[in-house]
Amino acid sequence: MASPSPPPPSTLPKEEEKEGSAQQSNAQPEVMARSSAAKDSPPQPSWFNPKRLLIIFCVINMINYVDRGAIASNGVNGSSKTCDDKGICKSGSGIQGEFDLSNFEDGLLSSAFMVGLLVASPIFASLAKSHNPFRLIGVGLSVWTLAAAGCGFAFSFWFIAICRMLVGVGEASFISLAAPFIDDNAPVSQKTAWLAMFYMCIPSGIALGYVYGGVVGGNFNWRYAFWGEALLMLPFAIFGFVVKPLQMKGFAYMESKKALTVETVSAVTDDSEASKLDGHVSAGGDGISADDLNKTSKSVGIHKILNQFSRFAKDMKVLLVDKVYVTNVLGYIAYNFVIGAYSYWGPKAGYNIYQMKNADMMFGGLTIVCGILGTLAGGFVLDRMGATISHAFILLSGATFLGAIFCFVAFCLKSLYGFLVLFAVGELLVFATQAPVNYVCLHCVIPSLRPLSMAISTVSIHIFGDVPSSPLVGVVQDHINNWRTTALILTSIFFVAAGVWFVGVFLHSVDKSNYESESQASPNTIANRKPLLDGNEDESSDV
Repeated sequence: MASPSPPPPSTLPKEEEKEGSAQQSNAQPEVMARSSAAKDSPPQPSWFNPKRLLIIFCVINMINYVDRGAIASNGVNGSSKTCDDKGICKSGSGIQGEFDLSNFEDGLLSSAFMVGLLVASPIFASLAKSHNPFRLIGVGLSVWTLAAAGCGFAFSFWFIAICRMLVGVGEASFISLAAPFIDDNAPVSQKTAWLAMFYMCIPSGIALGYVYGGVVGGNFNWRYAFWGEALLMLPFAIFGFVVKPLQMKGFAYMESKKALTVETVSAVTDDSEASKLDGHVSAGGDGISADDLNKTSKSVGIHKILNQFSRFAKDMKVLLVDKVYVTNVLGYIAYNFVIGAYSYWGPKAGYNIYQMKNADMMFGGLTIVCGILGTLAGGFVLDRMGATISHAFILLSGATFLGAIFCFVAFCLKSLYGFLVLFAVGELLVFATQAPVNYVCLHCVIPSLRPLSMAISTVSIHIFGDVPSSPLVGVVQDHINNWRTTALILTSIFFVAAGVWFVGVFLHSVDKSNYESESQASPNTIANRKPLLDGNEDESSDV
């Protein structure tokens, strides 16, 4: 009986080749997915560790507030044209003299940045959920640099006012992101102290701006002060575009990108047999025109924008119904109303009340010392008390109340030296609030809301605090024409801030800073997580 003939030799290799090809085709999506996932994994930090990141944020914050102090200094702001009883007029100086501004218009310049800050802050806070935050900072600081340079080229009041508005965009790009990064990476027992290091740049930056503006404006021209600021900020604008990001707690946009990439690769692989026929794409037997694809992509884009607005509205509702957050921000508004007017009108008031020959230097030097010592002291004291929200409210109300007493009595004295001593003590106390008030903003909300919490807090204290305070104080001074009385009226608002924060002591408060930890990492990862400030780069992807 004849045995069955074996298959032709050429048949086996072809069948094996087909099987191998099929296996290779099936393995391709997995390989591409793994490759794409590796590519989109959170990048390891570059040469800058979080300690250097803290320093960089501090310097950016310092330059931003140097600008605030410079525009308020007598050297840059100047004075308006004056005439005596005999009709002899003395020409003005600085911005106010060159553009012949009233005190009200002059006060508007200090507040114009708020327009950009108000519009841009919520946008940057929302975009941080889906975009590299350091690229956002780079965009904002680029606008800041161009706007500061534009102030130096100003030819009219409205031109410089528009440039001041754009300066606010630069501030908005990092105010909502810097504090959460610092809070994530600071040692647990020193979180408020690290925040204090960042926020001490506010008073010291304003004070340094007084000195900077007085020196540059007095010896050269007020325009050079703005050009110098633009040059200082330019490297940090470039830095924002080239640096590799660290991941912020509460955000998983890197993981979202991974999932999207895997889905896209799978979809492309499943449709690998698709072919283009007469301008149509044939996939699985269904014809889809290019116009239909364009319409679909547009609808997806619109849906994405609507989702962003919906998510923003929900986040805002959460903040506005949080009694702890609202109380903290209301007290901060009243506090900043006074601080904003102090920073702008302080040198001019000191010059008129006590005939200070070097008001810029004296106010600047006093505020630098008291701002640094007071802000750092507030952070270290809260850490020593035990950093909790209720302890923060106790420190806020107590320090503000005592500081208000010293500042009020200081303006009642006729002696310059007595004023300087009491006002210095008052400033030490009121600046001790900087770290605690921001600690409450960060810890009374869940991690994913921290950027928006910081953004809305900053917008609120400006739009209801120092933005109206400078022009309003200018209006009061125009009517009563007495700087001492104006200063006393302004200082009394500190007592309102102390009272609001005192209410916060009795509110039920919960630290929510770790509420989303389970959704961000495994329990073992959370238990073993260390702050990046320890310099352990292997854990950077978990932060």
